[in-house]
Parts: sequence; structure tokens; C-alpha cells
Amino acid sequence: MTDAPTSARSILITGCSSGIGEDAAHALRARGWRVFASCRQEQDCARLRAAGFEAPQLDYTDPDSIRRALAEVLEATGGRLDALFNNGAYAVPGAAEDLPTDALRAIFETNVFGWHDLTCQVIPVMRAQGHGRIINHSSVLGMVAQPWRAAYNTTKFAIEGLTDTLRLELRDTPIQVVTLNTGPVTSRIRQNAIPHFERWIDWRNSPRAAQYEAKLIKRLYQDSGPDAFELPPSAVSAKLVHALESKRPRPRYYITTPTYLMGAARRLLSTRALDWLLAKGG
Repeated sequence: MTDAPTSARSILITGCSSGIGEDAAHALRARGWRVFASCRQEQDCARLRAAGFEAPQLDYTDPDSIRRALAEVLEATGGRLDALFNNGAYAVPGAAEDLPTDALRAIFETNVFGWHDLTCQVIPVMRAQGHGRIINHSSVLGMVAQPWRAAYNTTKFAIEGLTDTLRLELRDTPIQVVTLNTGPVTSRIRQNAIPHFERWIDWRNSPRAAQYEAKLIKRLYQDSGPDAFELPPSAVSAKLVHALESKRPRPRYYITTPTYLMGAARRLLSTRALDWLLAKGG
């Protein structure tokens, strides 16, 4: 059961230009939340403002942008923030051996370091007001790896470690920390990954060029419809509502069938057996 929504509660959501973040913004606003729907690009913020949202521009790679966005939120709320949903992230498809170190640094700036920066700025606000919830959007790929996703896998494993540590360290505070583990959910992450792939991965000169052609290129560039077990973003929003509004939220929420299956497989299978299963799927 969840508590009745109140208009007093405020939330900052990152990555609201489309998909999960945008759906969460609409869902929570419909429940009476004051939603600050942030995006990396100003044109996306302008579109959300036209739809009636407060939409600060927030780029995880820019510390000044993070500081300004949070200051804008706190000025609007009188210094309070009830919840933070770290959601913005991107992918760089490609084999680990073809991933330049600079590409890994770049994706960590967005998918990990920016989350840590924003979260550390929010914690004192929540501690001072006597309550708060921090929801981090991880993935099934933060629980198990998948071939051709080295950069994304690595950042999500890092988010698992960061979130678990925060949850342990904040047990003596009124701040609750929650992980959402999603599997295949309708979004633009594939389309948004193409420019990063083209910038960083020299696949034609890779010793795995034939495997790229057979396994990755068609899947990346052609829209073949929904993945198996794919759910709409509303499935994530439903779990997010529970994580935000229940008096005793779970520390972790699984979303989509593959997440439940991989959670069980990680517990039950040997490393060799799990590797066989994951390699077969890749």
C-alpha cells in the first residue's frame, strides 16, 4: 500500500527528454507531486516547460550545470527536496577490447560521476529537512554482464556499488536509498547510442569485425520492434511510485521478466553456467 499523494512533495528527475524519465515526470505530476523534470539539452527542457513542467537544464558532465540546476530547484521550493530520481544515462555499444579508455572516462562522467556529484549535494538538504528518498535507476546489466555492452555494463555495476554503499551508510539518517533494476523497457537508448558508437568504436578495423556485422550492426541500426519481454516506461513509473510513496520502500525493485530471471540465475548458477547462459544470449 502507498500513502495518499500530497501536493507538497517535490522530486528532481534527470534524463526526462524521453522514455522512462519523461513517463515518470507525467506519472508523478498526475499524483500531485511537484516535478522538476531535468534534461541535458535546453531544447528538451523548453519542450517540457511548454507542457507545464518546471524543467531545469542539468548535464551530468558539467559540475556547474549540476549546481545551478539544484539551486534552481531549491530556490523554487524554499530549500526543500523530498526525492531525487537519478535516471539520465547513455550507452556505447562495442566490445571491451575496442573501447577506448577515453570513451570509458566519458561515459563514467555521465552515468556515474555526475550521479555521485548530484547525490552528494542533495544529501545535506535531505538530512537538514529530516527526510528524503534517493532512487537510482540501475539495470539488469548492473547484476549480470552482456556481450557488446562493456561500457554500459561497467557503469551500471558501479552504480550498484555506489547505491548499496549509500544505503548502508545512510541507515542512521532519515534518508532512504532505493535501486530500480530494469530490463528491456521501451526507450530511445538504442538510437541515442548510435552517435557514441560511431564516435568511439572503429569496428571495421577490429579483429571482431565479422562478429560486429553478424551480431551488433543490424541490431543497432535497424528497428526490429520490441525486444522479448519489453515493457513500456509506465512499468518503471509504477515501481517508482511505490518506492517513493510507501512508508517502508523495498531497497531494490526488479522490473521486467529478464531482471527476475537473471536475479535468480545469479544466485543459483555457477559462474561457468551463468557465463554460458549470458554468452548464448549475446
